[in-house]
Amino acid sequence: MATTPLSDLFSHHGEQLRQVLAPLADRLRPRTLDDFQGQEEILGPGRLLRRAIAADRVGNLILHGPPGVGKTTLARIIAATTRAHFSSLNAVLAGVKDLRAEVEAAQSRLERHGLRSLLFIDEVHRFNSAQQDALLPWVENGTVTLIGATTENPYFEVNKALVSRARLFRLQPLQPKHLRELLLRALRDPERGYGNRPITISEEAIAHLVDVAGGDARSLLNALELAVETTDPNGDGVIAIDLAIAEESIQQRAVLYDKQGDAHFDTISAFIKSLRGSDADAALFWLARMLEAGESPRFILRRMLISAGEDIGLADPQAIVVVEACAAAFDRIGLPEGLYPLAQAAVYLAGTEKSNSLLGVFDALKQVRESNRQQVPSHLRDANRDGQAFGDGVGYRYPHAYAEHWVAQQYLPSALQGQLFWQPGNLGWEGERRALLQQRRAAQLAAAAEHAAEQGEVLSSAPDDPALERWLQRQLGSEGQRLDRLRERLWDGARWQRHDRVLILEARSLLWALDPLQHTPEGGVVLQAASAADRRRLEAQLQVLDQLQRPRLVGCADDDLSAALEPAERFEWIAGRHPWRGLQAPELEQRLALLSTIASPNAELRLLFSTPLLGPAGALLALGTQGDGPLADVLNTVAAAEGAWLAAPPEPSHLAPLLDEQGWRWSCQSWQEDLELSLSAELLNRWLEPQSGYRRQLQHLLRPDQEQRLLDTLRQRQGQRLPQRLGHHLLLASRAKAPA
Repeated sequence: MATTPLSDLFSHHGEQLRQVLAPLADRLRPRTLDDFQGQEEILGPGRLLRRAIAADRVGNLILHGPPGVGKTTLARIIAATTRAHFSSLNAVLAGVKDLRAEVEAAQSRLERHGLRSLLFIDEVHRFNSAQQDALLPWVENGTVTLIGATTENPYFEVNKALVSRARLFRLQPLQPKHLRELLLRALRDPERGYGNRPITISEEAIAHLVDVAGGDARSLLNALELAVETTDPNGDGVIAIDLAIAEESIQQRAVLYDKQGDAHFDTISAFIKSLRGSDADAALFWLARMLEAGESPRFILRRMLISAGEDIGLADPQAIVVVEACAAAFDRIGLPEGLYPLAQAAVYLAGTEKSNSLLGVFDALKQVRESNRQQVPSHLRDANRDGQAFGDGVGYRYPHAYAEHWVAQQYLPSALQGQLFWQPGNLGWEGERRALLQQRRAAQLAAAAEHAAEQGEVLSSAPDDPALERWLQRQLGSEGQRLDRLRERLWDGARWQRHDRVLILEARSLLWALDPLQHTPEGGVVLQAASAADRRRLEAQLQVLDQLQRPRLVGCADDDLSAALEPAERFEWIAGRHPWRGLQAPELEQRLALLSTIASPNAELRLLFSTPLLGPAGALLALGTQGDGPLADVLNTVAAAEGAWLAAPPEPSHLAPLLDEQGWRWSCQSWQEDLELSLSAELLNRWLEPQSGYRRQLQHLLRPDQEQRLLDTLRQRQGQRLPQRLGHHLLLASRAKAPA
């Protein structure tokens, strides 16, 4: 008869007891992505991380964000959905020995069963450098896939090598609507919450709990649990939670602040930017937040001294004096009365005139590091040492000997004369002196010109300085440069968000997706291939990218786009280069209607249309080819017809009324681009072979002898360059209203 080991019985009983006694926040953790509240920017339909979890293609991840936003919960959801082996460690308790044990077990599973291993490390920033280094080789060779969770900024607290091998996702504090839904779910759930107990809670109590929780789900559920478990039922046996009970259960909002973490740097950044932006109210708020969290007042005063120089400077030279006096007063007074000089310094800096003209010192430093001609002008040199032999100090004009104690003369090295490092602002002290300073600068330049005309330095024996060697930068090919300029024009002014989703219509290359791939790492880029051949080419190009970095390829231009997308997938950006080529009004209306259904409420549409304005005959005329009378007639006849032949619908004018009907606001930018085409044998064959479209048009337009005359003229030009002109139209549109 088989027996169950006694240790297993105790373990099972202990796990059951732990689940019963676990805090409400732990019992109520979501078990699926559909139950997960918040973080739509990274887990919404079609988002990169959601797709990776659903496809069981989760790579190395680092989840960072404040407490109670779902980092550990998300890791447990991944554990429940993956086919890989999942194990976890807490960096507070684990060491290198535990890491080695997990790695050895992962190696064994991979070698014996071909099973991948996911290792979740909570509070990964608590590992020291040696512990993180011990993990690096196994992450790099794929023995384990790392999922790290941290409340700190991973760029500062996690090994750079680990960060470079992982994709970072930042989880934000939960919004009030998400917290409210969690609270109500806890009251409804009979298995893990309080659904089997008679509980009522007032709207005021709910609002207070949600507000004071400050985006922290754990804090909210802990407060609810405390309220329920410490409140006696009334005469009807109902636990009634009102505002007074809610206030007792969560009395003070937690100030998230770590003197070495993100909150420290983010808050001091907000404080300094409020001073710079002349918002005294915001400055006092951020000052109070830092003091309440225990920040050192001396650190705050040091930062205000820096701000007095960087952001106020010579617009108010007294600013640094005021802050220094407030710092001295604080040292003599201390807290709590020291709040007065702290507040006085902050409000003074926020309220006074601003200037950053002192940043010119960094331009001067840059010039010092880059320039190799920094000799002190001879008239400024010390005349007490060898001055008579070398002419040092000769020609110096003593300013106090002149009216207004100033005289025009050269002070910068000759090679830098005319260089401006300090640009005085229009406000305050320096603004009052701006006109005078400009006049004196003009005089300085005149003095330099005069000095340059005089005899140069007296040198005994020294060769001239060798000329500086100039490096020649390799230029991109003209076509690559031209297309890159068009790419920049297409995305010019785009205000990206990291979690935006982008759809590229009828893509023939990756060119138009380069900007979205760089700027939307947490959203995603979807490419609709222009044709089956383009799709195969794009698939081959995408193999060089990491699985989670690749844009997603869907269908072709002739396929049903909506069927290829995920349900409820919406895009903030839709763009393309000449999509829907050759389509007429009915089909265009259908395509735009589809775009309206997959566009987010704030979507932007960017479509670039390019059309040749000169055909071969028009190019010959532009080149000045006239020839005899019959040739001129042929060229003029064909050139007049080429405009219609080259037109490639749709044009923006065709789309404009359809966009109006679909509720888009639109504008159009138009410009021309002059190019040159090399008339190669391949290009001539493409134009002139008997079955080409251009040749068929010529046959309908010209007599055989006229056609032959034109063909002979073009062949005689082989190897030459023909002018070409392109007309570009950039159609920009944004949603005027959300789709019904």
